[in-house]
Amino acid sequence: MKILYGVVGEGMGHATRSRVILEHLTKHHDVHIVVSGRARDYLEKHFENVHNIWGFTIKYEGNSVKKWQTVLQNLKGAVTGWPQNVRKYFEIVDEFEPDVVVSDFETFSYLFAKNHFLPVISVDNMQVINRCKHDASLLAGHEEAFELTRSIVKSKLPGAFHYLVTTFFYPPLRKDRTTLAPSILRPDILEAKSEPGEHLLVYQTSTTNQALLDGLKASGLPCRVYGMRRELNADQVEGNLTFRPFSEKGFIDDLRTARAVVAGGGYTLMSEAVYLHKPMLSLPVEGQFEQVLNALYLEKLGYGMYAKALDAAVLKEFLSRVPACSEALKGYSQDGNKKLIAALDEQLEKAYARKGNWQEVTNA
Repeated sequence: MKILYGVVGEGMGHATRSRVILEHLTKHHDVHIVVSGRARDYLEKHFENVHNIWGFTIKYEGNSVKKWQTVLQNLKGAVTGWPQNVRKYFEIVDEFEPDVVVSDFETFSYLFAKNHFLPVISVDNMQVINRCKHDASLLAGHEEAFELTRSIVKSKLPGAFHYLVTTFFYPPLRKDRTTLAPSILRPDILEAKSEPGEHLLVYQTSTTNQALLDGLKASGLPCRVYGMRRELNADQVEGNLTFRPFSEKGFIDDLRTARAVVAGGGYTLMSEAVYLHKPMLSLPVEGQFEQVLNALYLEKLGYGMYAKALDAAVLKEFLSRVPACSEALKGYSQDGNKKLIAALDEQLEKAYARKGNWQEVTNA
């Protein structure tokens, strides 16, 4: 089977999760990958037939999204980006004729499929926003942000053949052609042995969040901090804080032995913390409701705590909940990536069988 696989380039979570699926697919099928941004460099190291395309980016400042800067940044990028994508489109038409398209929230591959009447299988965590029901009590105070985000998610890949939604929480479905499956986890995470520790693992990409640092210092607990000082090539110790340069092996080791995790609301790290039974204090990026929803469910399940910002009082409250969160997390388990891979293989076979008589699904 010939498969065109699209990966959204904003953030690295989509790339690391897609690598797991692509390692399976490339063993059995002829696969070409379209991807933008840093994710392209990452996937190019592991796979052949990786095509660079232009994709939208998000501008951050501190722990919030800068909306107007994001718009301007993407308008400038589109001047050269769209012609580049058009050229890539015709190259794929001439050199590779896919049977099925798989999209991890990526638009180029989806549009390619629609223009060639090919079935699309969506594989990502974002569609949980649109394709599931969420209690009004959970969304209280976030209704406007939820509806806006749901409309964006709904418009991203409408009318797909099937939606495989990765998740650690399981709200009831509200739409057909949807399957919920456990989070996609890297082999290194699946192999990691969770052990109790005393330190907090802190992941924060903002380099200016002084309130967070003050709160961590006030705790007196050893904190291993990633992301805030990206220029480091060796540990930098300041009292109870150890700023560390990024190392995948070192990060996973600090995660598996952590007492708890303090980070944003990104799905990848949150799902890894849940799998390794590590309580998490989630501080979602302002302006990204998907992260807020992740954090709300994390707290609802008793796996962690949601907060808009960190200070000494918030951290103290979280630490008091850690024992109860650890107990709740004992109830979470998953059998690796087997369920997701099996569901994807099943949908690929069904989609391939429909090749030639595929009719676009409407009202999706």
